[in-house]
Amino acid sequence: MLEDWELIEQLHQGNKQAYTQIVERYKGKIYAFLYRMIGHTQDAQDLTQEVFIKAYCSIGGYRPEFRFSSWLYRIAANHCLDELRRRKRSPITTGDETKLIHDNTPEQMLLVKEQHAILQRHLLALEEDHRVILLLRYEEQLSYKEIGEVLSIPVTTVQMRIYRAHKKLHQCLIPVKGGGSVEMREV
Repeated sequence: MLEDWELIEQLHQGNKQAYTQIVERYKGKIYAFLYRMIGHTQDAQDLTQEVFIKAYCSIGGYRPEFRFSSWLYRIAANHCLDELRRRKRSPITTGDETKLIHDNTPEQMLLVKEQHAILQRHLLALEEDHRVILLLRYEEQLSYKEIGEVLSIPVTTVQMRIYRAHKKLHQCLIPVKGGGSVEMREV
């Protein structure tokens, strides 16, 4: 399997198949990130396509000293935030679109599903700046430095936003049913 930089080199040399490989490599992650940001399956699919089109059109601006995935997440985050601002509406999610972790009993499965729905609802209620930073950190598992690169902000700002987002999310999640708390890793 070729590295990202090798595929980009091939793309610069005119090999269009190289970009197809890049899309195949990242489409699932970008879609999952955008879905958690926007809360609608169809919107996330549309935004994913738009992100890859934007990335293709601006591939000449990619600087190899940064990870390609960070550059791509930056495009996705900025495009999604622009779209949310443009729409000025609250995203909605349905219970059918939350993930289940398969446990031993139906009761445990129901509890996990309820916790995921609660967490997703509260994530979608957060300001976009807080939502994007939590998703990049816990879902995409980017480092503070990588998040700073994606969002074009200093690492200290990343730390502050994560702290504030945790605080707001924690305030919302204190009364979770069943006595357990929901963690970002469970989304």
